[in-house]
Amino acid sequence: MELWLVCFGLLGLFPSQSFAQDSNPLLGAYLKTSSCDGENETCNLFDSPLQDPTPYYFPAEDRDGTSNFDVLELNPDFLSIAASLDAERASGILRGPLHGVPFLIKDNIASKDQMETTAGSLALLGSIVPRDAHIVSKLRAAGGVLFGKATLSEWADMRSNNYSEGYSGRGGQARSPYNLTVTPGGSSSGSAAAVAANIVPIAFGTETDGSVINPAELNAVVGIKPTVGLTSRAGVIPESLNQDTVGTFGKTVRDATYALDAIYGPDPRDNYTLAQIGKTPPGGYIPSLTNRYALQNATFGIPWETFWTLTDPDQQTQLLAIISAIRSAGATIINGTELPSRDLLVDPDGWNWMYGDTRGFPNESEYTVVKTDFYNNIRAYLAELSNTRIRTLEDIVQYNYDNDGTEGGNPWPLGIPAFYSGQDGFLASLASKGVMDETYYQALDFCHYQSRERGIDAMLANNGRRLDAVLVPPDVGQTYQIAAQAGYPVVTIPGGVSKGNGMPFGLALMGTAWSEASLVRWASAIEDLQFVSKGKAGGRTVPRFYDYLRKNVPIAGE
Repeated sequence: MELWLVCFGLLGLFPSQSFAQDSNPLLGAYLKTSSCDGENETCNLFDSPLQDPTPYYFPAEDRDGTSNFDVLELNPDFLSIAASLDAERASGILRGPLHGVPFLIKDNIASKDQMETTAGSLALLGSIVPRDAHIVSKLRAAGGVLFGKATLSEWADMRSNNYSEGYSGRGGQARSPYNLTVTPGGSSSGSAAAVAANIVPIAFGTETDGSVINPAELNAVVGIKPTVGLTSRAGVIPESLNQDTVGTFGKTVRDATYALDAIYGPDPRDNYTLAQIGKTPPGGYIPSLTNRYALQNATFGIPWETFWTLTDPDQQTQLLAIISAIRSAGATIINGTELPSRDLLVDPDGWNWMYGDTRGFPNESEYTVVKTDFYNNIRAYLAELSNTRIRTLEDIVQYNYDNDGTEGGNPWPLGIPAFYSGQDGFLASLASKGVMDETYYQALDFCHYQSRERGIDAMLANNGRRLDAVLVPPDVGQTYQIAAQAGYPVVTIPGGVSKGNGMPFGLALMGTAWSEASLVRWASAIEDLQFVSKGKAGGRTVPRFYDYLRKNVPIAGE
């Protein structure tokens, strides 16, 4: 059997310098297989065909995966899937750029196979999903090899407000290959970290508020968080249908964009996706990839007072060097393009989806919307499962109480330290009872208006001097929080590495609804500039696996 596998350390490490003209069907990077194929830039990886790659992912003494912190479960069918796709390729059938490419999905994305879909919770162990999530069906049709499920923050961060990011009762603690002792970001922790660690070339996660962008930037990979409605949520364990979206991870903008091209599109099971009709490029997003020379026609905004002043000084210095390089490449940089609504939306103390509550106005709070949505959305999802007694949020809460030693229903020290505040997020949602009252609708309207018309759209309009994108430091969580409330896209690319703990941070581009093509264009241009600058304009660095012998739980902050 000729199994297509990732050559660790090579796939997507460097972008092509001729994006628009390159026709390489394999993510614009190098894959290695058990035979040479000059056309697809592949070559011999082993002296003989590899029959079972599992030992190369999980050593024999650790086959349960306890030392591979980012893969929660291996797909027992992936070898047979790969063999079938190899046979297709041998017969001259090539489905597209993802044919034979392995990928991971976050454990809140359903797959109708031998694997579990649990959001990391033991409560859903053994439950059976009715069908593949829509994006999984599309990935299978595109020829991708579903390698397994990635670890995550349990219930995608909904269950607790003080917790160990990347931890779940079922999957344990996800860890970054850059520093195994500090937060890998979340909630799509394993998806981002697995790409960074060269376990897979691409992966998929979900975001309600930061759960793609945050782990991407903390693991020096590209993360694309699409407009809400560009990618279907059907078959995804929900948090808030007003904010949930499925995003992609790759080592380069090209890789992440190939992944996006495979999953976007309308889906009758998710009516939010019907809004994209007529608003997406007919040839997909790959044609938007470009090079550094495109920057000569770009105009970017810097919301200095809104976000940049909140940046760590070391990060700020490194990111400003990238901005300087972008300007030198011909782009126009306009400083002071502030968010008009920043006093109402941006908590100067950090990311805070309860900022409306903090100010005394629950009818201006993102959390009012999310906790109410979750109560209703999770009930609808659970109703379609079989082989489970878990049907409501009340059932989940009771399960956590009954299994306090593993699921931490009670706050520490009664529960477990990873869920320090117990399940206070669930309890807040439970208290809402899913009632969509006047306070709920006022909060929804407030968040939309202040983050859209008086937020990102106002920044981009820039008093008549239109911006192509807004450049922000995504390690300041309030950046992606505004985009989450708006339902607008964000793309983050590797920026640099913190001197203190060796953890990466990113540079993000923000745009309006359905502006993914533009964001991909400018992100790829900046990435190409970074590549030719040879480290002088930031970019991705190789993981160092700092403190790899430690297994601290809870994980430390940044």
